[in-house]
Amino acid sequence: MTPNQEINLPYFDHLLTSFQQGNNDMVTIFGRHVHWGYWENPNSADGSPQDFAQAAENLSRRVCDAGEISDGMRVLDCGCGFGGTIASLNERFTNMQLVGLNIDARQLTRARELVHPRSNNSIEFVEGDACQLPFADNSVDRVLAVECIFHFPSRQRFFQEAWRVLKPGGKLAICDFVPLQALQPFLQLGGKILKPKIGSYYGDVDTSYTLSAYRELAKTVGFTPLVTEDITTNTLPTYPVVRQMQLDDGNIESEKATAVAEWLGRWGIIRYLILSYSK
Repeated sequence: MTPNQEINLPYFDHLLTSFQQGNNDMVTIFGRHVHWGYWENPNSADGSPQDFAQAAENLSRRVCDAGEISDGMRVLDCGCGFGGTIASLNERFTNMQLVGLNIDARQLTRARELVHPRSNNSIEFVEGDACQLPFADNSVDRVLAVECIFHFPSRQRFFQEAWRVLKPGGKLAICDFVPLQALQPFLQLGGKILKPKIGSYYGDVDTSYTLSAYRELAKTVGFTPLVTEDITTNTLPTYPVVRQMQLDDGNIESEKATAVAEWLGRWGIIRYLILSYSK
């Protein structure tokens, strides 16, 4: 896929429309980060937009921490959305070269409006494909993909591109929904049944990649695994918030699909993992 091809991200269509209509709760929940939340104590979640926004910030920070980011680095955030992770890094670190990449120009327009450099940092938002990175070899210290790799056409091509642009010793950090190996055939069958419901709201999603597949991919490309952290339990308070949002908007079929995803998460059938690798 190239930036000029049709992009199937209906939930971003919905989010941008909600923002334009002045839905303040939606802006609070998804105006900065567009991903699940992380709660150190899931029982403390209160379901409020403010609580969710903080949890989303927490998740972004945990992925960045898995990548061992520090001052003075050049960091590439692939699938950067509205620039939330770039904004977080901009607020936390100094002398950074921060680059957000996204295939959807609309998301980048909002990111450029909201995120401005501070602390001697530079910020650039680039329209492009994560599987065809428009950057030179050995030019980046860290590559991130926060809850977006399942939208990419190929995890293999993305890993190869991340390896290419990373400097020696550079690190890649991602988070993803990862199914249990033993149940993958059943999940693939169920996924085919649910695909119309999932796709109508979340767009094209591939959650069939197992941890074994990631390990083999890392080995093939040349990455050394660093972090494998299961944070499934810490993300579960996300689901009631998203389901309520879908019900409020009349997206009944999407709410049902999200309810199935919640059930799979609560039973540990699909796990939410943070993964990081070193070149």
